[in-house]
Amino acid sequence: MDLTPVLDQVRDLGGYIREQRQAAELSLRGLAQRSGISNPYLSQVERGLRRPSAAIITQIADGLSISAELLLTRAGVIPPRMPGSPVEDSIRADPLLTDRHKSILIDTYRALVDSAETAARASEPASTEAASTEPATTEPATTEPATTEPSTTGA
Repeated sequence: MDLTPVLDQVRDLGGYIREQRQAAELSLRGLAQRSGISNPYLSQVERGLRRPSAAIITQIADGLSISAELLLTRAGVIPPRMPGSPVEDSIRADPLLTDRHKSILIDTYRALVDSAETAARASEPASTEAASTEPATTEPATTEPATTEPSTTGA
């Protein structure tokens, strides 16, 4: 069994965590304290010697103030979100933004979208009730012309 892809992914994750820590101007010890994990373990993660669990990755993301989803995706714990929205794709493609800025903007955007979707779902029952009080058919009513035939009832 070839472990090269797994080992490469672990090294890539460690390198990414180091880049994010340095961008946040945190020391290794500072990030370890903020994350609630040991300094030696974090060092091993950054060097690609350890594959952290999802819980540890989430703690590191919290310590870095970046998206846990982003780190979990980079670690291969969760699949990438597909398809990406055009807004998220634009944020990711912007060369002026750092990874940290992109993560914050995407998290904010997703929170706003989730809030809007929740509000839309909450308003659906009200529109469903209003629709149920209307006639079942939406076809226009047709009127038949009045007949001029005489009545055969013999009045």
